[in-house]
Amino acid sequence: MPTNNRRVVVTGMGLICPCGNTVSESWDNIVNGRSGIGPVTAFDASEYASQIVGEVKNFEPTEFIDKKEARRMDRSVQLAMTSSAEAMKSAFNAEEFNGDSFGAIVGSGIGGIRTFETQHANLLNKGPGKISPFFIPMMISDMAAGQISIRYGLRGPNFGTVSACASGGHAICDSFLYIKNGYADAILTGGTEATISPMALGGFCSMKALSVRNDEPERASRPFDVDRDGFVMSEGSGIVILEELERARSRGATIYAEIAGVGLTGDAYHITSPVPGGRGAAAAMRMALDNAGLETSAIGYVNAHGTSTQYNDKTESEAINSVFSDGAGGPKVSSTKSVTGHLLGAAASLEFIVCVKALNEGRIPPTANLDNPDPECRVNHVPHKAEKMDLDYVQSNSFGFGGHNVSIILKRYKE
Repeated sequence: MPTNNRRVVVTGMGLICPCGNTVSESWDNIVNGRSGIGPVTAFDASEYASQIVGEVKNFEPTEFIDKKEARRMDRSVQLAMTSSAEAMKSAFNAEEFNGDSFGAIVGSGIGGIRTFETQHANLLNKGPGKISPFFIPMMISDMAAGQISIRYGLRGPNFGTVSACASGGHAICDSFLYIKNGYADAILTGGTEATISPMALGGFCSMKALSVRNDEPERASRPFDVDRDGFVMSEGSGIVILEELERARSRGATIYAEIAGVGLTGDAYHITSPVPGGRGAAAAMRMALDNAGLETSAIGYVNAHGTSTQYNDKTESEAINSVFSDGAGGPKVSSTKSVTGHLLGAAASLEFIVCVKALNEGRIPPTANLDNPDPECRVNHVPHKAEKMDLDYVQSNSFGFGGHNVSIILKRYKE
């Protein structure tokens, strides 16, 4: 029977990103400000304005996926399957797992663009008869959720979310609401993206959205810095398992954190630019606070969307200051995109995991490369080095082209 008063907790996590191929490796590099950004190796990018990305390194999908099946998956799905395997291993013993009322909701901003490019080349060079029969199921954005559901026998809600760089955040919010309202007891959720391809890089270059600091890739992503010149495109997947509290308790699960509230709004303004003043972002943050029943003073840390673009960082700073005390009096703020780059549809889920780790370890990861804070981005920055701080509540922001805004509040779990 649907209800709306169930508590939702995090019981599993998996992560693969430019900073590491597991949660622990990634967190160690992120919290210590070690960058995963470097020159493009996936293809020759010498003619591109931006030649730097955040690539996943030393990735062998057949460690987690049958070789034949891996060939029938886009890299975005392979990454999701890998992070899902870590999440499942961290959450369940085989004998206690039951797929009933267990869903899979996974977001992706672009989906299988590498597959699309490969098969389009086959069409042009060899004709339509050489298009793979697996082209469509490899390409479509929902297939990460579909493949994960098949792999683990998850028979609850199953779909993908697409809202550009907010996709993983929307997946987590949807999963939270489904569990809270009794439509599922557990959901494997998050985001995945694998867009390091000639077309995707070229498209963002044409928009002049990317950093062109090609001679020093590790210093290229510099959120809130006066010298920022664009974001760095990255790939990866972050997956978490959300579970209804009593179900988690009944099986003795490790509980990493609890979701306190979520906020979802639209700018209704422009296809790529945030609304001036950050009105939509601020509304999402306030909605999350209201949903959690919290005063602004409860939030100790905000993991900012912080893309390292001129417009985002300025308007997000304005949004944060309109919600919290202005400048140095507000919560600590940092952007971990300074070392991971921007994982697009997987950014929110990566940063959700970062927030869980920050809660558990009492350490706020820094904004690397924040050498000269922009006066128009006057928030309570954590530059260069992590800060120790006891945290009870943290808030994570994610925004996407199209005016999509997501804000999620996590709390330290208490009985």
